[in-house]
Amino acid sequence: MATETEDAHDDGHHLPAVEDWPRGFGEASWWPFVTALGGAGIYIGAALYLMAVGDRNIVGPMVGPGVLVGSIGLFLVGIYGWMYHAFVTHFWERGADEHSANKLRWGMLAFLGSEIATFSAGFTYFFFIRSQDAWAEIASDLPTLLGSLVIINTAILIVSSVTLHFAHGAIRRDDRGRFLGWLAVTLLLGIVFIGGQVYEYYEFIIHEEFTLTSGLFGSAFYGLTGLHGLHVSMGAVLLAIVFVRALAGQYSADRHVSVTTASMYWHFVDAVWIFLVVALYVGAAVGA
Repeated sequence: MATETEDAHDDGHHLPAVEDWPRGFGEASWWPFVTALGGAGIYIGAALYLMAVGDRNIVGPMVGPGVLVGSIGLFLVGIYGWMYHAFVTHFWERGADEHSANKLRWGMLAFLGSEIATFSAGFTYFFFIRSQDAWAEIASDLPTLLGSLVIINTAILIVSSVTLHFAHGAIRRDDRGRFLGWLAVTLLLGIVFIGGQVYEYYEFIIHEEFTLTSGLFGSAFYGLTGLHGLHVSMGAVLLAIVFVRALAGQYSADRHVSVTTASMYWHFVDAVWIFLVVALYVGAAVGA
């Protein structure tokens, strides 16, 4: 009898989107915990990296980067599973009423509110550094931050917001062809932006010897730009999920709430990047 009850309770759900774990919590999911574990590991990896530099060498030099890379992977896997659970499983069995859509929109707004608080903490740290009397000396040792690469990368991200707006408008008109086209362009631009940021890090670290441990500004620069790069990567994962679902025909003029929420997130990271460029790149150039 217990076996039959358990089988009925399972309702045919399988990994990677178990919809009742732990038992007795209805539609609970363990993917948010996986995501949170990956996010915490990113900070732990950064701390271990700092513990490996200098004269003390408390841990090995590769421990921090290893934990950091693994945690980023775990974070992205958690985001994928979370979004898969929230939006993909049993999609066609769900209603398309406005009340359910509004709950998801408000959920995204609440999430973005927490993201604003996270970035605000980083910017507060930077503005504190910027206000110090020693800023002139700090700025004199900085490499040229405001170059053609950051300008091109910024233009790419701004254009990606425009193309995503066109994609969103197309699906609201039930124009699936234009929707797929604009969405593909947006995803491609996001990937190019991530590649541009990786290349910028390579130039700064290898050629300019400007690293996370290059004083107070180094920690602020890589902390904020790295946090933003992680969010863009997460946004690219969301857009990729939306794109795959779009190829499967899972969107229409009446069913596109996940397109709306993904668009809200993408426009948010674009706005944060513009503010970050003004504060970090332009601010440092003006100070120098």
